[in-house]
Amino acid sequence: MRTPARRPAAIAAASAAIVVAAAISAAGFRMLSRPAPPGQAGGRGHSPHSTAPTGRARTSGPHVLTRSPAPSPAPTCSAHAALLAALRPVLRHRTGQLAVGVTDPGTGVTVTYRPHQAFHTASIVKADILATLLLQLQRQHAGLSLEEQDLATAMIEESDNGAANELWYTIGATAGLAADDRVLRLRHTVPGQDDLWGLTSTTVPDQLRLLSDLASRRSPLTGASRRYELTLMRGVEPGENWGVTAAASRQTRPAVKNGWLPDGPLGLWVINSIGVISHHGQRLLVAVLSSGQPSEQTGINQVQAAARAAAAAITKPVCPR
Repeated sequence: MRTPARRPAAIAAASAAIVVAAAISAAGFRMLSRPAPPGQAGGRGHSPHSTAPTGRARTSGPHVLTRSPAPSPAPTCSAHAALLAALRPVLRHRTGQLAVGVTDPGTGVTVTYRPHQAFHTASIVKADILATLLLQLQRQHAGLSLEEQDLATAMIEESDNGAANELWYTIGATAGLAADDRVLRLRHTVPGQDDLWGLTSTTVPDQLRLLSDLASRRSPLTGASRRYELTLMRGVEPGENWGVTAAASRQTRPAVKNGWLPDGPLGLWVINSIGVISHHGQRLLVAVLSSGQPSEQTGINQVQAAARAAAAAITKPVCPR
């Protein structure tokens, strides 16, 4: 999200799966070109064209055949335990509050840390605002107008607050977001009031659900809508490309939306990041939410470390010792 020094903001907001996760009880534990917008001919706006190893026999001398002892099986543990182990060094130096979640759409495995804790969204809500707009246009059999395309691009790629504010009122503000969050199955997201969209509250499971709505065919969003939004998220400008992208493998193109916001009288920070990444060849949905961070950079560092840990817990799990 552009900071207030670069672009006036509508509010002080600085930045916007099927979830099967449960809390770990033992601990409190990235097409730079503009995409073609979705829509249909005749609608308002522009329309696009449309195995465990076993022991093996070994020879000891030319005539004697012996069987080696079966190797001990590799240690296994639950995804939750693997996440706990991966997060341990992050939590040891944790500041503020932190919640993390990751989904592997290929296996359906989802694991979260502190899934029930709510956080202000800051600018990650912009992904929700655009998804809501696309849903509304689908029902109208309409496409994005040229103006809406410009606003959507600025809102996602530049995290422009003025563009977000205009689209917030286009979708019906608080009531509009609430109505379509029910369609998107975001059951624990509460929209901000009036123009305070950055104070929308949400949880990690809801953000994983939103990412799933953008990445899965089992979504209220059409394929054209999903591709449009993810393409914008892959095109964020360099200053916006941090957070969960730290967990993405090199030479891949993460789809990301970040948010940051000085929140409360003490000047502490909300630092959030959500995205669809590729990590060691696996497509992952990752969400990291945090609050009470003493500085913006401290929060960013912590969010990135947590994202790397969450991705590793799914792709290369290490059991706790």
